[in-house]
Amino acid sequence: MKIKRLRIAGFGPYKNEQTIDFERFDDDGIFLITGKTGAGKSSILDAICFALYGNVPRFEGTESQLRSDYCEPEDPTFVELDFGLGEQDYRLYRTPRYEKAKKRGAGTTMAQPDARLDRRGSEGWRTIATRPVDVGHELTGILPLKQDQFLQVILLAQNRFQRFLLAKTDDRRAVLRTLFGTIRFEQLETGLIDRRKSLDDELAAVVLRLAGLAAAVAGQAQFQAAEGTADRDWFDRAQQWLDGKFDLAIDAAEQADTVVTAATLHHQVQEDLRRRQDRRDTAAAEAAALAGRRDSVDVDRVAVQAATRAARVWPLLTARRQAEEVLATALAVETDARHRWCALAEEEPCDGPADVGAAGTASHEALGTVIDDLLGRLGSLNDVLVAEHMLPGLERELAEVRARLALHFEALNAAAARVERLPGQIDTVDRDRSVAALAAAREAETRATLSRLEAARAATEVVSACGVELEGAFQADIEAAAENTAAAVHFQVLVDRRLAGHAGELAEQLVEGKACEVCGSTVHPARAISRGEPVTETDIEEARLQMVAGQAALEQTRARIQEINLRLTEARTRAGDSGVDELEADVAAAVGDLTAAREAGAREAALKTEKARLRAELEEAGRALTEARQAKEQDATRLTERESQQAGILERVTAQRGRCASVTELVARLQGELDAARTLDDALDRSREHAVVCDAAAAMAQTQMVAEGFADEAAAVAARLTEAALFQVEARIRRHDGETAAALAVLAEPELGGLPDEPVDPAPARRDLAAAAALRDTAIADRASLAERVTVTTGLLGEARSCFDASVELLATQAQVRALAAVVHGEEPNMKRMRLETYVLAAKLEQIIASANGRLGIMTGGRYALEHDDSLQYRGSQSGLGLAIRDEHTGRARPTQSLSGGETFLASLALALGLAEVVSNQAGGIALDTLFVDEGFGSLDSATLETAMSTLAGLRAGGRTIGLISHVDSMKEQIPAKLSIIVTDQGCSEIEPALVPV
Repeated sequence: MKIKRLRIAGFGPYKNEQTIDFERFDDDGIFLITGKTGAGKSSILDAICFALYGNVPRFEGTESQLRSDYCEPEDPTFVELDFGLGEQDYRLYRTPRYEKAKKRGAGTTMAQPDARLDRRGSEGWRTIATRPVDVGHELTGILPLKQDQFLQVILLAQNRFQRFLLAKTDDRRAVLRTLFGTIRFEQLETGLIDRRKSLDDELAAVVLRLAGLAAAVAGQAQFQAAEGTADRDWFDRAQQWLDGKFDLAIDAAEQADTVVTAATLHHQVQEDLRRRQDRRDTAAAEAAALAGRRDSVDVDRVAVQAATRAARVWPLLTARRQAEEVLATALAVETDARHRWCALAEEEPCDGPADVGAAGTASHEALGTVIDDLLGRLGSLNDVLVAEHMLPGLERELAEVRARLALHFEALNAAAARVERLPGQIDTVDRDRSVAALAAAREAETRATLSRLEAARAATEVVSACGVELEGAFQADIEAAAENTAAAVHFQVLVDRRLAGHAGELAEQLVEGKACEVCGSTVHPARAISRGEPVTETDIEEARLQMVAGQAALEQTRARIQEINLRLTEARTRAGDSGVDELEADVAAAVGDLTAAREAGAREAALKTEKARLRAELEEAGRALTEARQAKEQDATRLTERESQQAGILERVTAQRGRCASVTELVARLQGELDAARTLDDALDRSREHAVVCDAAAAMAQTQMVAEGFADEAAAVAARLTEAALFQVEARIRRHDGETAAALAVLAEPELGGLPDEPVDPAPARRDLAAAAALRDTAIADRASLAERVTVTTGLLGEARSCFDASVELLATQAQVRALAAVVHGEEPNMKRMRLETYVLAAKLEQIIASANGRLGIMTGGRYALEHDDSLQYRGSQSGLGLAIRDEHTGRARPTQSLSGGETFLASLALALGLAEVVSNQAGGIALDTLFVDEGFGSLDSATLETAMSTLAGLRAGGRTIGLISHVDSMKEQIPAKLSIIVTDQGCSEIEPALVPV
């Protein structure tokens, strides 16, 4: 993995956007990240970790602290990282959760975390994920290193540098597995264990299945169960026993079937004889009964013939009766029409109908003349009648027009009044709006004044708080100074006592005759005497630690005083010279001014709206005035036209109505006379036509009755039958004839001749057949049951033989897989208790150690070397990935935790470099092309540091880039490639040289 480029803004101490191109250090191989304490060197590593994993270990759970304190609410906060993995380049963009300015209105709102992952293709960058959760899922597949693993092998931050060296076996295995891609060996191990369990289950299933098969065969064959586990011979004996029983059942079923066949034939003969006897007797009885009903059937035949003749006369009789009824109706209608005509002739008409005969008599010729005269008069009145019908509508229209004219006059007066009134109102609104606009213009000024006063008031509160806090800080400083002085005095006293007591300690170790370790003399004439309790190295170390703690506490209290003084100075600058009460009054006045300005602004907007409304109303009033004038002129013209039309129509109606009240009444009288004349004329025509039809129908009916042999109409009516009655009589005749023919045909059948007169009884033959069938069914059921049991048993025996055959191979395979799985899983006979994946990783770890020792030996002058520890662990735990440090001074290996701080740093650095070298050379692993080391060089003496730097310089030819963070001055002189971080006058940090963002 190679870190190529980093772009950050609003992150940690970096307020403005900064871009770092790490690829420009590729030729150098090693570069130094320098800057003052707190400038933001470690924040660069934090940004890389945040881009990849969405959090930073030293800010765990406090994501909001990642945003720069120097940012304004509208400033952005983001991290963008470009990295390469294999042949593919990726770009990560991520933002934390922080407060930002609202898009609308004042104040801030919480911005939610955001993330985006891009991949470089042939056509440029293409986005593959756009949400934090989706980006996390994609990165899991792209970069399999977890955050802790990444911090152990690539980003070696403060307090995490030595984790891989001091890690437990399981943690070290997880890192190495990810780096070298050895999870396939664990999958192979899991597969073998699963295969072993599967074979064990299959073998147990075979044994269990054989027991079940033996029980099933014993039940099917009704054979004695096997003692213990059934073998092949027991299954063969059970099959022979069942086959013998099945052969006996087949013979018994065949004999029973022969007996049933003979009994069935005898029973069928007896049943057929009895059936023919019953059929003969039934037909004879039916023939006798039908012969007794022959006379009544002959009477029905005569009635059917008479009804047939009457049916041919009946339609003519019906037609005559209908003609007589129609003639009577026509004569009644004619009488009614004469009475109506006579009634109209006796009335006093407007102009009287023409005289048509005397005494109510009328002829076709006279009625025709009257009808023509009435039609002529009605035709001449059509136009006048239409005009008369228009009079009510004209009257209504005149009333409506007069009403509209009145409304038009009112609207005209109202519109004219509005046109005169509105200009004055508009002028008044303009004056009020100018006053409101002038007052509203002071809103920005009053708002700025209020903000300044509120800030000053808040600053005065801070001044008060800082004063109290400063007093407490001074008191804490006095106490810390006293404790520090006491600790220093105590340390010096112990040191003096220790130095003074050295002579006594040496004197106590002197032995007569042995040389002194100081002077070499064997004579000790005046030994020093120890006074008081001796001071040990432990006592001095405890006192020194107390003194260091006192100094640290004193530095903290003084830093606290300095920080409070800084805040106090800033607050006093913002507060100014005004007091709290004066500022409160000024704030209240400013709030009132701002409220008045806002109210004036609202009033100015309302007056603007009111002016627009009044102008629209003025325009509307002008349009209404014009429209009212036009409508008044149109309706006045229409009133004159309609009044002239009404006078003309009245004149024509008066001239034509005569003595009637109206032309409508006159037309109604004439139309009534016309209708009466036409009705009487039609009635005379229909009466003559129906009289002729009635005479013709009577003549035809009489002729047909004579032809059919009926003396009169009564005889024909008596002989007639309805269609339903005729159908019933004919059905009785047909049924009698058919039943008689059927009975005689049955008696004439040859198979009914020569039968015995006494009935035959088939019951004994039926009982013999039932007994034989019962015996046969029992035999067949026994045979079928045994056949089914033989079939089932044969299948069970075949399955049992297959189980016996398969168990031999299964036992051999299970033994092999069990032994192999035990070895791979680190169980017996694996004496090292080392699993397969651990064995592979142990080989990789040995390569890493070999590479690391080449550098560690140089840096420690050949004293220390890392060793691979594959010894058994406590209580038989998995082993194989342990680390120890061999000290050539003692010739023994000891735990890595026993190294001092500087020694741990050197061992960790050598191990990290060895790990990077081996992983980069490993095909299929993750190449570690970039490493970062944050601090630790300060724990080395000058000579060791010089050696470590020489070792790091040798990496420049390895193709990797290593970034170092350190305050050691000699490293600044030896490493020419630097990434400098400066603190600006505003307090935020910037990176030099500034790189142009791409």
